[in-house]
Amino acid sequence: MLTRNCFSLLLWVLFDGGLLTPLHPQPPQPLEAEPREDAAPGPGRRSSAQRVKRGWVWNQFFVLEEYMGSEPQYVGKLHSDLDKGVGTVKYTLSGDGAGTVFTIDETTGDIHAIRSLDREEKPFYTLRAQAVDVDTKKPLEPESEFIIKVQDINDNEPRFLDGPYVASVPEMSPVGAYVLQVKATDADDPTYGNSARVVYSILQGQPYFSIDPKTGVIRTALPNMDREVKEQYQVLIQAKDMGGQLGGLAGTTTVNVTLTDVNDNPPRFPKSIFHLKVPESSHVGSAVGRIRAVDPDSGKNAEIEYNIVPGDGGNLFDITTDENTQEGVIKLKKPLDFETKKAYTFKVEASNLHLDHRFHSVGPFKDTATVKINVLDMEEPPVFSKPLYTMEVYEDTPVGTIIGAVTAQDLDAGSSSVRYFIDWKNDLDSSFTIDATEGTIATNELLDRESTAQYNFSIVASKVSNPLLSSRVQVIINVLDVNEFPPELSVPSETAVCENAKAGQVIQTVTAADRDLSPAGQRFSFRLSPEAASKPNFTVHDYRNNTAGIETRRNGYSRRQQELYFLPVVIEDSSYPVQSSTSTMTIRVCRCDPDGTILSCNVEAIFLPVGLSTGALVAILLCIIILLAIVVLYVALRRQRKKDTLMTSKEDIRDNVIHYDDEGGGEEDTQAFDIGALRNPKAMEESQARRDIKPEALRFPRQPAAAEDGADIKDFIHQRLQENDGDPTAPPYDSLATYAYEGAGSVAESLSSIDSLTTEADQDYDYLSDWGPRFKSLAEMFGEEESYHPDKVT
Repeated sequence: MLTRNCFSLLLWVLFDGGLLTPLHPQPPQPLEAEPREDAAPGPGRRSSAQRVKRGWVWNQFFVLEEYMGSEPQYVGKLHSDLDKGVGTVKYTLSGDGAGTVFTIDETTGDIHAIRSLDREEKPFYTLRAQAVDVDTKKPLEPESEFIIKVQDINDNEPRFLDGPYVASVPEMSPVGAYVLQVKATDADDPTYGNSARVVYSILQGQPYFSIDPKTGVIRTALPNMDREVKEQYQVLIQAKDMGGQLGGLAGTTTVNVTLTDVNDNPPRFPKSIFHLKVPESSHVGSAVGRIRAVDPDSGKNAEIEYNIVPGDGGNLFDITTDENTQEGVIKLKKPLDFETKKAYTFKVEASNLHLDHRFHSVGPFKDTATVKINVLDMEEPPVFSKPLYTMEVYEDTPVGTIIGAVTAQDLDAGSSSVRYFIDWKNDLDSSFTIDATEGTIATNELLDRESTAQYNFSIVASKVSNPLLSSRVQVIINVLDVNEFPPELSVPSETAVCENAKAGQVIQTVTAADRDLSPAGQRFSFRLSPEAASKPNFTVHDYRNNTAGIETRRNGYSRRQQELYFLPVVIEDSSYPVQSSTSTMTIRVCRCDPDGTILSCNVEAIFLPVGLSTGALVAILLCIIILLAIVVLYVALRRQRKKDTLMTSKEDIRDNVIHYDDEGGGEEDTQAFDIGALRNPKAMEESQARRDIKPEALRFPRQPAAAEDGADIKDFIHQRLQENDGDPTAPPYDSLATYAYEGAGSVAESLSSIDSLTTEADQDYDYLSDWGPRFKSLAEMFGEEESYHPDKVT
């Protein structure tokens, strides 16, 4: 095969002046060069005016895959028409595999493959060739691209990528039923030869299955294959390339085919009669035996349903199907008694649940068998005459009183005596006793229904001959009530009445409760106590249905006159002996709206205006508090403003003397310092001690001034200072000279005697002459020989 392929390749290669032509019949791809104008025409050369076609022409080369020769495999030859064979042209190769897979002879242009190639790994290689001038190193032709294609050989066998396969087909299927389709893949070139053309065949699995040689579809080849005969089949499939011809490569796979079940078999009992033995002591609902029908099918087709055919003895038993084993479980529906009946016989039918209509012609899918059950005699415990005993006793019954009895019998052939005892839940329960021989029950202590209303315990009866055989029964004793508690009101003992209530209005409905267990028909009666019947405020109306209504007896109630009323109500029951009690209801008078809705029941609400809610009252109080705060703040501001006005008024005499906010304009300023006020005769004759405040008492009355209109100002001031210094009730400022406000920014600072020196040394006022012309008069006034004590002169 390799020799034939090489020979075909050599026939495709044609030599034409060193020019390579394509292997396949495809149009060549010439590489044209621009004409050289400096080249003169000559022998063997075209004129420069003509378009010269020169270069190399190829489409693709071929190389065989898996070449195993000792020498590199020859691929082809590159040749340029500019190459004259004198060694002036150099050929280069680049692209896929250049230098590693393919090499080129730089002088001749021969291309060889230096290693074996695999088409399945890489089907073709794209390379580029270049012709370069050896001397100038410049390309003679434009670079050209060509392809080297790896030619396929049949070196890959078909493979089943999805194998081994698993398939299934229903049993009893007709010939040609579809089973599965297999597929094999061949890695060889499907476009070249028959290397990848696969044919399928069965090597193992005849005559049950067949396969289509082209599609690989597997079908059944025999009819009515029975799963119960053979369920599993293993089919060996072969895929061969080269169209199945001799020399082709082959691959195999396995197909495991399973026949799925259909319901083609009815259930069958392995025997016609089943014998069972059942003890007579078996409990109702317990399983007494099992039978089984055989069905060779599987899954849901083998599910069996068992039924008891109506007949003798079948009503005492029932049968169900065990889902795991498909057995029929026979259960007891009623107790057995050997002394009554010793054997039972009935028939059981087994049938399939899921039927297949294709097999109805086979016959009914059911079977019947007979079951015989023999009852075994067993020694049994005593049997009570009742399954439950209920008794009643009054709570005041004396100790030792018999209230009832229980009875148990031994039903076996050899009857034995029976002994009774109470099975209390704990040792503290000893309210009753039982006679061990007779089974009578009596009280053992006084009973109290309000403490325990019912007793529930068990009584055990055992055989004297065999104490281990015992049975028990439940006993319930209800303690009956004796009327010993009086009825009481079952609603709150307080209610309300509106001030605007009308006579005959129901203000409260009351009921009663009794701690005694009231028998059927128990009735309660309500009435007023004798001492309250004469008061025309409220009354009690008995509705005779165990309820009563509290009604008003007059129009209108006043909280100012009486806020609370106390109404005694007498309640009686109807049991024997009759019990009664008196309950006092508190009735509170409340303010209500016209519809009867209660607005307020508090005492404080009496003095509040009608119609004001709590929120409105709170808002009014807040407004009053805010107004009072505003008034207090206003009065405080007025007092402060009045004080400031008194201290700063320009009309005050003291301001003319000591107000130094304005230092004055000197001798010419007569308004800022009006000394005429000091010479006012009326001011000198006044006997009052102060003009700004009035002291409560003067310990040293002031003498009237003896100065006349022309008296010296200094004497007048000195006299006034002595009067105020000797007055213990006066503040440390005189009536005419208040030094609290000397002004700001004054160069003279304060002239008050409070801050003056306390030494006995004379005060030097010569510095006043340094203050400027405005203080000239003041400097002359205090600069004379007569001087005053510092704490006397300001």
